[in-house]
Formats: sequence, structure tokens, C-alpha cells
Amino acid sequence: MSNIPKHFTANLTRKSFDSYSPLNPQKIMASPSNKKGTVLVQWILDTRFWYPEATQTKHLETRASRALSLLPEAERTAVLRYFHIRDAKMSLASHLLKHYAVAKLTPTPWSATTITRNSKTKPVYIDPSTGQEPVSFNVTHQAGIVALVAVANYPPSHGPADTGIDIVCTSERRDRDQKMILTDPAGWPGFVDMHADVFSPGEVSYLKYRVLSAVPGLVSGSKPEDLIDGKLRAFYALWALREAYIKLTGEALLAEWLRELEFVSFRPPRPTEAWGVPAREDDVDTDTAQVIRKFDIRFRGEKVEDVNMCLRSMGPDYMIATAVRTSDRKEDALGWELGPYEFLDLNELLDFAEAHR
Repeated sequence: MSNIPKHFTANLTRKSFDSYSPLNPQKIMASPSNKKGTVLVQWILDTRFWYPEATQTKHLETRASRALSLLPEAERTAVLRYFHIRDAKMSLASHLLKHYAVAKLTPTPWSATTITRNSKTKPVYIDPSTGQEPVSFNVTHQAGIVALVAVANYPPSHGPADTGIDIVCTSERRDRDQKMILTDPAGWPGFVDMHADVFSPGEVSYLKYRVLSAVPGLVSGSKPEDLIDGKLRAFYALWALREAYIKLTGEALLAEWLRELEFVSFRPPRPTEAWGVPAREDDVDTDTAQVIRKFDIRFRGEKVEDVNMCLRSMGPDYMIATAVRTSDRKEDALGWELGPYEFLDLNELLDFAEAHR
């Protein structure tokens, strides 16, 4: 778990982050309140401090009754099915964010924001009057943080707008990872080989033998654990990049072409000082960058030139990868700025939902 500033509490509102988490859309986009133009939003819900009095999932039935009442019965059941309350809270946030994106970015009332799955099992909202997807969205969650990227009102005549997102937390499994690497005779190469089925051969080789020399400053100390921490940061950065790209395509980690996708000589962003400290936006794509926007992506040996991606640090432990694509007009998505994420407040979200039923 990351180091959280003492002043950071569950009651912080979205406004309290505005000074350093603006949406900052490009000219081609509109703000969420202006539904006439194309809108790109990036939102986060931090569930780590939600309902502190609830220690078991069943407690959410009463403690989170207001939020649960806004979900369809099947989604409420899905939330309450989780054994660990931390997972139930992330599931609740994930469902709420999807409905919020549709209701906030389109004229659809909350009660009509029916989320279904397409042929690739990706969650979607289909406008029943047009048969179109007015909002393309994707959600991710890890270690209490739930994030969404969405593109709304992209003209259907321009083709699809695809979105993908993934968040990782390097500390969530740190003890397990460290123990495995330090006690296994195969060490770090053996750890990488355990995941070789979902990486390209080039990525496997890079992680095993070249990442430390290719990324100056990746290791912050001289202890064996520090060395492993640096390698693990690169490992999880790659995981997030690949997952965001794969989710962009609508496929899952079981896609047959996984090993034909390669992020060449990638590097993870440097950590920010704390969760509430924003990444530097003016120091991008350098050895000290906390935000990375330039990637050499190859698919079956060919350079991928139609996907806009960003990998950013959020605190010392979290990294979030975002991907957007407009395959029929690649210049559109390539021109969209994937800036800082906007932190939403749960109570403000619930107020909106109840007012727009």
C-alpha cells in the first residue's frame, strides 16, 4: 500500500483536487456538461476509506444501501457476492462509474443506463433508439483504486472510438513477489519465465537481462530487495501497458496474439512522492519522467501507429496505463491529450445519480 498523506481522507471532494487534476481537454473536445462535441474523461474513485465501519461484505447491505439502491438487482448481487469487503467496494465503484459515465456524458437518465456486454464480453452501453454506443468506456481496479476512461459523442460516421485502461500497484503483492524471487533458485529470470506466456519473447529478454541498464535510476538503493523492487516496477509497468492495449481491442489475456504484441525498450515512470502528489507534466518521456507518452509498439513485427497511450505514476506504488484509438481516423485519437485523472467524490456521484433518475 502506498504512503498516504495524513490529511487525505475519504471525505475529500473532487474540487479539492482540481488545482492539480484538471481534465485539460484539447480543443476538439468538450467539457462533460457540453454534450454536443466529443468528450474524453478520465475518472478515479478511491474506495480505500469507504464505509470504514463495514468490516465484512454483508455490512454493505446497510452501510452502502444508498449506493447499492442505484444499481440493478443483478449488479447489487454481484457486489455482495465478494468474500473480501475490499473487493466488494471496488466492484461497487466499478458499477457506479459505468452508469455515471453514461448518465453524465449523454442525455440518458440514470435508470436507463443499462450496461450489457458485447460479443467480446466487454461492458458496453447501447442506445436503444439508435443501436449505437454513444460512450466508449473501460474500467480498471487494483488495491482499492477504481479508474475509468471514456470517450463520448464521437461521431458514428467516423468509426469506433476504442478505450483501454489498467492500473497496477507494485506494493500489493510485494512481500510475495520478493520472497518468491529471493528463495527460488531461478531468481528473477524464473519469475519472468512464469509469465512468459503473456509477454513477447523480446519483452521477456528485456525484463530478464537489459531493463536495469536501459532505465537509469530504476533502482533506488543497494540492497537485494531494492534491486528486485526496480525490476518489479518495470514488470508491472509492462503489465499495465499490455493490459490497457489488450482491453482497447476488446480481447482478453487469452487472445491468441498476445506474444505477437511487443512494447520495445519500454521504461516505467518515476514514482511521485505520495498518492496525493501529482505527476510532473512538464518532464515527459525523459529518464526522470513521471509520465510516459512515447512508446515503440510492435504487432507482428509492424509498428503500431494508431494508438495513443499514456503511462503515469500516482504515488510511489500505483501506475495507470491509458489507451485510446480511432482506427478509421487515427489522427483523431492521436490528438487527444491523456492528461491527469480527475478524482470523484462518492457523495457527489450519488447526488448526481439521484437527481438524474
